[in-house]
Amino acid sequence: MARVKAFRGLVPRPDIVEKVACVPYDVVNRAEAAELAAGLPESLMHVDRAEIDLPETVNPYDDAVYAQAKKAFGHMISTGIFQREEKPCLYLYRQRMGKYEQTGLVGVCPVEDYENDIIRKHEKTRKDKEDDRTRLIATISANTGPVFLTYREDTEIDAAVARECTATPLYDFTAVDGIAHTVWRVKDAAFFEKAFERIPLLYVADGHHRSASAARVGRERRAANPAHTGNEDYNSFLCVLFPGNQLRILPYNRVVYNLNGHTPESFLSEVRKIFTVTENAAPEPTAPHNASCYLAGRWYGLSWPEPEKEQPVAAPDPVSRLDVSVLQDRLLAPVLGIDDPRTSKRIDFVGGIRGTGELVRRVDSGECAVAFSMFPTTVEQLMAIADAGQIMPPKSTWFEPKLRSGLFVNTF
Repeated sequence: MARVKAFRGLVPRPDIVEKVACVPYDVVNRAEAAELAAGLPESLMHVDRAEIDLPETVNPYDDAVYAQAKKAFGHMISTGIFQREEKPCLYLYRQRMGKYEQTGLVGVCPVEDYENDIIRKHEKTRKDKEDDRTRLIATISANTGPVFLTYREDTEIDAAVARECTATPLYDFTAVDGIAHTVWRVKDAAFFEKAFERIPLLYVADGHHRSASAARVGRERRAANPAHTGNEDYNSFLCVLFPGNQLRILPYNRVVYNLNGHTPESFLSEVRKIFTVTENAAPEPTAPHNASCYLAGRWYGLSWPEPEKEQPVAAPDPVSRLDVSVLQDRLLAPVLGIDDPRTSKRIDFVGGIRGTGELVRRVDSGECAVAFSMFPTTVEQLMAIADAGQIMPPKSTWFEPKLRSGLFVNTF
């Protein structure tokens, strides 16, 4: 069964929390990270992306970057930007984006549960990115960015969350991007620790590199400690646990740089052999088994039968049911020659938060030849793939809003 525990971590002073908290390290490039942290010496971005405080000629994976991160983190502790909690705590973290909101429980989860597949994964990690976060975590002996976990909702836990959120919050602010962040210290931590023992499985929604890196550091510390007991802080990593029915998944759209030798007319002719095509379609599909294609200044609707209806005897596996898989297997690979979207230089991915206007812009500018607007993958599909021990295609989900880093830090 799942386990989540209170931890005695570091939290920012309430009067500067808005300056400390930052977007996740992997949603911005170096220049964007530097811009966000400009004029904010309190920002955790100086730790998570320490290369912004070094010359641009320094490689982001250079030893100097991790040394700079350790220096910056030590400064934030010694100057009181971060303060140590008096006792182990759990927290509730609510994000509000327009009319949408989600509330998750913040605590630490065991590395052992990650290794034993109680915390299930659905993505592969890239070695360079995993190595980077592993080095950072090991160098500063802390998890600065929480892993975004989800679980199948539980009415008793939901009711307890609602009760706890009537108290005065520890933090309550709206970031520059308009997303509101509210944090409460949990009064009855023992209830939540016990309640989650009923939850059979947790799923990594976002943060596969952070979780894999935290697990690696835990294993390394365990192997290096002859007096290891299993109770050390390095045996757990920082997480936020959200019920699946609250999550908002946006589509991850595709743009392709050229038509693989086709003209727009011949490409569209090939598409008609594969999918049912409608002209003057809406830019955003409104149901699964549909996509929208932007080509030569026009939107086309692509639709196909449910995979189960095409193969009623032997239903396809959960990965092949995904709309992104259907598009990849039937069109992108055979017609556009994109055999491996993980490595192909002819395709790019556009998070749904940017809207379909970004797809139009990139095609109309001549940068790309065609764009595909997708229907979002569901939480149920994510869980089914993780339960089957399978891996999602690259760029299948875009979770929004993103968790802020720096509201809680787990040290060991």
